[in-house]
Amino acid sequence: MEANERDILNVKDLHVQVRNNKCFSTLVQEVNFGIKKGKILGLVGESGSGKTVTSMSILQLHEKNMDIRGSIILQDRELNGLENKEMRKVRGKEIAFIMQNPMNAFTPVFTIGHQFSETIRSHTSLNKKQAKELATDVMESVNLPDPNKLLKSYPFQLSGGMLQRVMIAMATCLKPAVIIADEPTTALDLHSQLLVLRLLDKIRSEYGTSILLISHDLGVISELADDVIVMRHGRIVETANVLELFDNPQHEYTKKLLRTRPTLYSQKQPYSYML
Repeated sequence: MEANERDILNVKDLHVQVRNNKCFSTLVQEVNFGIKKGKILGLVGESGSGKTVTSMSILQLHEKNMDIRGSIILQDRELNGLENKEMRKVRGKEIAFIMQNPMNAFTPVFTIGHQFSETIRSHTSLNKKQAKELATDVMESVNLPDPNKLLKSYPFQLSGGMLQRVMIAMATCLKPAVIIADEPTTALDLHSQLLVLRLLDKIRSEYGTSILLISHDLGVISELADDVIVMRHGRIVETANVLELFDNPQHEYTKKLLRTRPTLYSQKQPYSYML
């Protein structure tokens, strides 16, 4: 990581506790990292390692019984402790979130177009027609087939892979500085996984968007990440450039993850084929 470049997102001394009756349980402690513009930072670890708690803390989507300490700075603005009204202005516009299960991101009784347009209009002064035009343009830019048909569709009419790609398009439409992608390929078949990974890389390359890519799968991380953080029991146990991590892991837990990782695929495919 180049020290002379400013971090778009900087997390410093993050410490998260949850209150149960009169007791406190520590979920995350002493977490520090930064992401540069246009870079992908992989955050890996098994279930319960603190990955999702970290991402929810950044987005300020934590439960009321959680206590978050530390600093979370997005483009020179402190997010930790920000009022809900102000944080809602940040989420979706400056920092976007891609969920693990795409079906959970959509309301089943509204069309994709309605939900896409409302997302745009909630953060801009565009009218319905302008929002629809922007949605169509974004879908075309990420090579989604027949955007007009997709906008008229309901979520249940689309496959999981297609829904995930639509959700990524929605997350990208306002060109946020950072996208947090929490296990974006877990619920998808192999072909859909490849499409989603290529799409995320395309967005990073063309828009300069920084991405926090959360996964338990080092095979996925190896395809996209520039740098990697390994978490275990709520702590960071290793941080390294992706090539260094795979070639020369230092921590025994990282070595264990590497030994058990599946191979996503054996040969990279060109964007023209995948998209």
